[in-house]
Amino acid sequence: MQGLALVLAMVVLTGCGGGGGEEPAGTKAEGTQEASASPEQASPSSGTEAPPATRYEAEQIGQALLDGDYANVYGQFTEDFQKEISLSDFSETVQGFSEGLGEWEPQSVLKLNGSQYAAWKERDGDRGLTVIMDGEGRISGLRLLDAKTFPETDKAETKLEYGLPVKEDWFVFWGGDNVLLNYHYEFESQRYAYDLIRVKDGFSYEGDPARNESYYAFGREIVAPRDGTVVQVVNDIADNEPVGTVNEDQPAGNMVVIDHGNGEYSYLAHLKKGSATVKVGDAVTKGETIGLGGNSGNSTEPHLHFQLSDGPDLFAGKALRVRWEDGLRPVQGETVRPS
Repeated sequence: MQGLALVLAMVVLTGCGGGGGEEPAGTKAEGTQEASASPEQASPSSGTEAPPATRYEAEQIGQALLDGDYANVYGQFTEDFQKEISLSDFSETVQGFSEGLGEWEPQSVLKLNGSQYAAWKERDGDRGLTVIMDGEGRISGLRLLDAKTFPETDKAETKLEYGLPVKEDWFVFWGGDNVLLNYHYEFESQRYAYDLIRVKDGFSYEGDPARNESYYAFGREIVAPRDGTVVQVVNDIADNEPVGTVNEDQPAGNMVVIDHGNGEYSYLAHLKKGSATVKVGDAVTKGETIGLGGNSGNSTEPHLHFQLSDGPDLFAGKALRVRWEDGLRPVQGETVRPS
């Protein structure tokens, strides 16, 4: 399915990559361009369009587009966004994409660091829509995409149960069973991964957003989710600074991989440089500290990338849906707390 992906100044957090490079998770990520409305194909707007007569909240955009109010939605685009696509091209693209669409089913409304992310899925189909709005109510990103799901693997969970890999309250930035809630879902090797951050009063940081130390996740304890044996440790990769820069050459950054038996391996990635407290061959117990939250690798802000896989190679294996203790089923926007 063709899609429109003009995502500028995204509020999305980057992790490890799907086919080799992860897309975003938190506050600063550059946009992507795909399908029918790239800058080369679009007719640039003048950037002087009249302000919208009606201003929408992020969660109202899906219905506004179904109602055909393209002009007012477009009028809320940031100036940079309007330079990437004209009103006529935007209207034509959305109209074509929406043909035969009955209604949107809301998936998520995420408010963080002054910005908003909202997502919808076609109620009886595979089309999806995401919108990113900045603190001034301007739309800085809008994406029409294929949101197909994989029911067979969605139903299959790990044989073993796992606890949370953290000691405190953490926030699920990416997590869930479709690409709207969890951008990892598109990639088989990371389909059921989670990106976790720490949030206080609606923000993941306090102070200078360019410094890792400003982020609540940075330097916090990361723990083994279950007993196992350490089979891989990476501990010498610098944390990205200023925040927003990424290391695409070493996408997982510093990480610890634990073999839990039954063909199940946990990955705890983007750890702080030098913070790993274990080495290959160590036996670890559930809840034991294995490192600290960091911002290494292909990561746009300090966070933890956590997943279970069927092998010790992050990009060669298949992600496994986690069977959590206590029936936990965390999804985007929820705060998880260790029992």
